[in-house]
Amino acid sequence: MDAEKSSNSSFEDLSNLNEADKADMKAASEALLDKERQAAKAAAGGSDDNNGAGEETKTANAEEEEEDVCDVLGNGQLVKRVLKKSKVNKRPQRGDKVTLNFTGKLDDGKVVEKQENFQVHVGDFEVIQGLDMVIPLMNVDEVAEVKVDPRFAYGSLGLKNDSDPELSIPPDSKLTYEVHLLDTKYEDYSDLKSYDIRKKYGTRKKERANFWYNRSEYNTAIQLYRRALEYLDNRDGDPENEFDKEDIDLSNNELQSLLDDRLIVYNNLAMAQIKISAFDAALQSVEHVLRCQPNNSKALYRKGRILEGKGDTKGAISLLQKAATLEPENRTIQQDLAKLIIKARREEHNEKKMYQKMLGQANKLEQKNKQPQKQQTVESSKLKLLGYLMGSILIGVAGVAMYRYKY
Repeated sequence: MDAEKSSNSSFEDLSNLNEADKADMKAASEALLDKERQAAKAAAGGSDDNNGAGEETKTANAEEEEEDVCDVLGNGQLVKRVLKKSKVNKRPQRGDKVTLNFTGKLDDGKVVEKQENFQVHVGDFEVIQGLDMVIPLMNVDEVAEVKVDPRFAYGSLGLKNDSDPELSIPPDSKLTYEVHLLDTKYEDYSDLKSYDIRKKYGTRKKERANFWYNRSEYNTAIQLYRRALEYLDNRDGDPENEFDKEDIDLSNNELQSLLDDRLIVYNNLAMAQIKISAFDAALQSVEHVLRCQPNNSKALYRKGRILEGKGDTKGAISLLQKAATLEPENRTIQQDLAKLIIKARREEHNEKKMYQKMLGQANKLEQKNKQPQKQQTVESSKLKLLGYLMGSILIGVAGVAMYRYKY
């Protein structure tokens, strides 16, 4: 007998019962429990009422505990447990600015993350994905424990802490967070009118996007670069264009500062788009930079990469040569330019080979077509010669006949 089946024999027997048998077994079980309760009541001398109340209290507490635990994804990879309930019913929405305290621990209890009065926008990947998904499920002033699988934390890369290596998070680490949601606020345009706020948010989104880019999470980086652009000047260097809101009060220096940041973000956005082969979108991003700064070497280099991706090797070489002139010490540009030149020569050689092959096939076809014509000409010449001979013979015969007839 199979050991596994043997150990589960009772389960197998139950699974083979029909519905009537199961109903009978349930009724018998309930009758047995009822008898046990009555016996216990008699033995306790009527104290069953208090016991019953205690059982009801335990049941209510168990149900309450179940309500306090939420398996967010249904697979155990992201579990939220309420540690302290809130007295208010106010939850953050996507895009809201939230303020929170949180502490992150490894399975061995070691604290590897800690933030106080930390402000993020919900849904902007400014914290790990697991927390970003749980925050909208919390009420203000609630304290919750959140268990996060590596997939929704720092994954197979982990997180290196250069300033304090002891706080580095190993690859494939499960994390447990204690999160206290302090506040949530919807920000309308009046909250974003100051230069300091726009600069702060734009810079924060850009730096977080750089974080995801360096982890090769290019789609997440692209989303955050676009969010950064929403807080920065959208005139793209054209002084004739109006700012996005008429009543914003910014000086020319402040506008220029935001524009400079915006061009940096566009350059980074283009690189992330190149990484996912979104060449048309990347070309639009880099053109924003070159329209304002035609000699921006990074933008020229990235446009060259885009043209290479679109199959325009010669155009790419031209741009990288210009970028190399502007940054002669940049080894990356020099190396990529050398590779492109080799690629262009190889393409030219292959193109010549292809043309030669095509020309050779054309010559063969032409020669093939000429052969029947030549053969036809030879046969025609033979017929003409035969005609001449026959004509000469006939003339000779006619001459002899005439001579004999005359004499």
